[in-house]
Formats: sequence, C-alpha cells, structure tokens
Amino acid sequence: MMRFFIVDDDPAVRFMLAQIIEDEDLGEVAGEAEDGALVDGGVLALKKVDVVLIDLLMPRRDGIETVKSLSGSFDGLFVMISQVESKDLIGEAYAAGIEYYITKPVNRLEVIGVIRKVEQHLLLHQSIRDIRRSLSVIGMDPQQEKRSQGFGDRSLLSAANDVLSELGMLGESGSRDLLDMVQYLERWERARGSDYAFPSLGEVFEEVALARLGASVSPADLRKEVKAAEQRVRRAVAEAQSHLASLGLIDYSHPKFEQYAASLFDLSEIRKKMKEMEEGDSSAAGSSVRTNTKKFVQGLYLESKRLISRM
Repeated sequence: MMRFFIVDDDPAVRFMLAQIIEDEDLGEVAGEAEDGALVDGGVLALKKVDVVLIDLLMPRRDGIETVKSLSGSFDGLFVMISQVESKDLIGEAYAAGIEYYITKPVNRLEVIGVIRKVEQHLLLHQSIRDIRRSLSVIGMDPQQEKRSQGFGDRSLLSAANDVLSELGMLGESGSRDLLDMVQYLERWERARGSDYAFPSLGEVFEEVALARLGASVSPADLRKEVKAAEQRVRRAVAEAQSHLASLGLIDYSHPKFEQYAASLFDLSEIRKKMKEMEEGDSSAAGSSVRTNTKKFVQGLYLESKRLISRM
C-alpha cells in the first residue's frame, strides 16, 4: 500500500486529497504539512512515505524549492498540485524533480488517474528490485549485470550516467550538465505526452541553468551560466569524440564504436578525427573536426531511453 504525504497551505485541499485517497483505497495518508518549510527528508523517511503530493505556491517555501531541497534525501515520487498555468513554471517544476502534475481546483477523477499512474510507476520499480534481489540470491553479481547490460539503476538518469561512463566522460566537468539536460528532456516529454518534440538546445541550456540558479537569478547571471555550461558540454563532447575515434582506430568493429559513433556523433567527423590521429595531427588548435552538441544531447537522451526499455 502506497503511503502519501500531503503538503498544501489550504486545509480544504489537504482534506479533499486525503478523502479521495482513502475513499478510493489508493493508499494511506502518512502525514500532512501546511508549508514546504515544515518538511524534510528525515520526516518522510520516518513515516516511510512513497509519494509526496505538494502544492506549487506556498507562503514560506514553495513546492519547487521544497522538491529541490528533498531531492538528495527522499527516494520516492513527487506529484505537484497547482492552479498555475504558466508553461515555464510547470517546466521548472518538472526540471526540479516532480513526476506528475495535478491541476487545481482538484478534480477527483484526475487525482485518481494520476495516482494510478504513480502506483504503476512504483510497482515497476519494485519488480526491478525484486528481480535483482533474486539474481543476487542465485549467485549472480548485480554489479556485473549492470556492466553487461549497459545501464545501472531504475532511472533514465542512471542509464545516461552509464553511457557517459562508457564514453569515458564522467571525469569531465560537462558531464553533470549533460545529466541535468537528460533529466530536463525526460520531464519535457512527460509534460507533453505524445506531442513531444525536442526543444531547442538553447532552451534546454537556459532551463537547466534556471533550475540550478533559481527563479530569482538576474538575466546577466543566467546568460553567464548558460555560456559556461555550453563551453563545458562542448569540451566534454569533443573529448568523447576523440576517445571514440581512438577506439575506432584500434578496432573499427568494437561494439562500443559501432553503438555510439553514429547515434551520438556525426560519423563523418569521427572519421575525420581518426584520419587526423593517423597522420599525427590531432591537436585541438589545428583540428578541423567539429562537434555536434545538439546531436549528442538528443542521442544521449534517446540512447538512455533505449537502454531503459530493455529492462
């Protein structure tokens, strides 16, 4: 049975949500709070909470800031509740870490539908954990499974992390930016459903920077962070491209080369880099090889989704 914690400054909304959960036998309400400032990871862990239903706008600490503050200490799911219709603000909420969104005024059928999706989400994760536990019982190393399958844990973020690891990029400062971009794209797609299409690369950089710095950041500081992030990512992608090109020189049929050379990079640029390496002219200053950051980001997201679909 799922355990819920409701955070909303309106007692009528908290009561209504609790009634729907109990009447429809959707789970158990483990606790409530009237503001995000009153919630911390310790409370949620003590009450064994699976799902936090949280209002977007609250007087002391709003829902987005609360989700950000709990992201490192709470392993469950966040469902945002609000009457706000701003696409930018909703996008920021997804970037912060929410999984689903319920609009106000609260509609009983919508609440039930969203919670049913949350239940399926949690059941899938539990099934994956049970499978891994069973494998460990019969003597199979879960870490070896992780390496051989090419993905790690239950999330898209974990799959993206594994891809970056395969490419030798985790030591690059731009790897954190890339993982944040994958998370943003995941929430973008979830918010738009079947109408999903990739946003512009500039928009992704800006939204990720905004989520990192907060809504109160000045336009000048936002532009500065976006530019710095673009440079970090460009350097990281260039390093990965060089790494893959060197691998291709050694073994053109290597599975890693075959898997990533065309899906994450422009193959013509990989070949150009390989030629430079063969000729001993691969210095960054004199190189004519270009990096396609947009293709890499989109490819990283799609590759991570593909790995998750194999679970």
